[in-house]
Amino acid sequence: MADKNILKSKKADRRRRRVRSKIKGSAAIPRLTVSKSAQNTFAQLIDDQKCSTIVSAATNASAVKSKLKKDLSKVEAAKIVGEVIAKLAKEKGIEKVVFDRNKYIYHGRIKAVAEGARGGGLKF
Repeated sequence: MADKNILKSKKADRRRRRVRSKIKGSAAIPRLTVSKSAQNTFAQLIDDQKCSTIVSAATNASAVKSKLKKDLSKVEAAKIVGEVIAKLAKEKGIEKVVFDRNKYIYHGRIKAVAEGARGGGLKF
């Protein structure tokens, strides 16, 4: 059983490295990275040159929790996270980003965050 989990994590690391080798964020065009857990979805705008997070949003953050309704699915909640991250980026004067899907396929919650951010006015 342990061998299977080690293999899965090695494959995930390989996918993450492959994606990140093609994507770099800067202060002018930061990297919008998305990650998820079993319950929550997280998004961050990262400046890779300074190695710092510019803004972040998550389904368990207070800015997003106030907009969530009790019967929303995880995909709908992820779309709201995308809209919130776009709003926070606009406040900082950021209009263009590079999307980093991390080790995940562009599907479900990851796609919903991207669509929410585009709906909020960010350009990829």
